[in-house]
Amino acid sequence: MRGLAGAGGTASPSSLAFTQCEGAAEWESLAGSHGSYEVVVDALFGTGLTRPLEGAHARVVEHIDALRSARMGGARPLIVSLDLPSGLDADRAQPIGPAVRADITVTFTAPKPANVLPPASRFNGRLYTADIGSPRALLDASPSRLFLTEAEDARAWLEATRYAPGSYKNSHGHALVVAGSRDMTGAAVLCASAAMRAGAGLVTLAAPASILPAVAARLPAEVMTAPLSETPAGGVAFEALGEVERLSERATVVAVGCGLTREHESTRRFVRELIARRTKPVIVDADGLNALAPWPSELRGTADAPVILTPHEGEMLRLMGARDRSALEDRARAVSEFAAGHRLVVALKGERTLIAAPDGRVLVNATGNRGLGTAGSGDTLTGIIAGFNAQAYATLKGQADAVAATAAAVYVGGLAADIAAAEVGVRALSASDVRERMGAALLALDPEGETP
Repeated sequence: MRGLAGAGGTASPSSLAFTQCEGAAEWESLAGSHGSYEVVVDALFGTGLTRPLEGAHARVVEHIDALRSARMGGARPLIVSLDLPSGLDADRAQPIGPAVRADITVTFTAPKPANVLPPASRFNGRLYTADIGSPRALLDASPSRLFLTEAEDARAWLEATRYAPGSYKNSHGHALVVAGSRDMTGAAVLCASAAMRAGAGLVTLAAPASILPAVAARLPAEVMTAPLSETPAGGVAFEALGEVERLSERATVVAVGCGLTREHESTRRFVRELIARRTKPVIVDADGLNALAPWPSELRGTADAPVILTPHEGEMLRLMGARDRSALEDRARAVSEFAAGHRLVVALKGERTLIAAPDGRVLVNATGNRGLGTAGSGDTLTGIIAGFNAQAYATLKGQADAVAATAAAVYVGGLAADIAAAEVGVRALSASDVRERMGAALLALDPEGETP
């Protein structure tokens, strides 16, 4: 057994003492002889563990947990795990038994699934990746389809789509947002406002005619509006399909679903036909997703007109036609298979949002916080995704990548939420706070491109 290294007891700060434990008795003797530690280094197990810890190893984890629970008003001892907290299966998101709860995890070469996928990732604390000299060619040849989105990825996308000298509103794309109903006007406002703040050159909000005056009064002055035919209940009617198709001729991307309601078959028919007949990239959220559940087997995304879905777990289960939550026990595998099976881009929202590509790749987003579990966060994210994709397809033309744009949008939106939470706390965090910190997030990632 590899043991714990700590500064304390009789050893001087510049020395290390190593003791080999043959079993639980030796461990108990060692653990009981030291009153305090500055640092505990957990190096019991790395990758390769596939069954729960037991015996002396389980006792070590119990001892570390007791040290963590007993620390008073500070970070002593600091608990540092190497590669991943001992007790986790590196390839599984679900813990398999008792495991070390670290303050810091230093993983080697590249993160493992347990480092980034909850609930196992909750044991990691702050995660760092250490380069230990693994050949880059071996990493590139790895069969892994799971990736962690990093600041450098979002920064590269921002640099590629920078506002250039001489550019103007049409250079940065036009997002058409189809949203809202009589009982859910706020969703339309949040989505369209976020698309504007995300950097789209133009944003048009198309909503049921009767609610448009109330919605327009709460929109930024820069957002244009268009009335749509509506159902008796105040939702978008099927008859609005032609109206939206005419509006979309001038748009770069279309976002549909926020606050639409799903109570009327006319609205559901509208959504299904709009997606089936699309000629532009389309982002689908909320009741737009519910109108398509379970997902029609014949409806598939294409390279020229990708379909980007933004479900939370309940909506994802309905899209899959699943009977219970066990279908998402392995979220990464489930969303990968669904996206690949229908050639879609899927941003599965949650504690760690997963972006699945039509080729089965899955990108794990590490920004954002628990304060996002509040009303309007999904509508705001849809607007940010729409704004980023509008810029991508206007700026990059044939080189635009819906997966990259969506991953960048999720990362920047999460970073904006983290900046907001640092200012107001997670309890008071609102979706509008996220929108208002988009500028700060963009500046943090690409100060050169965002500074006049």
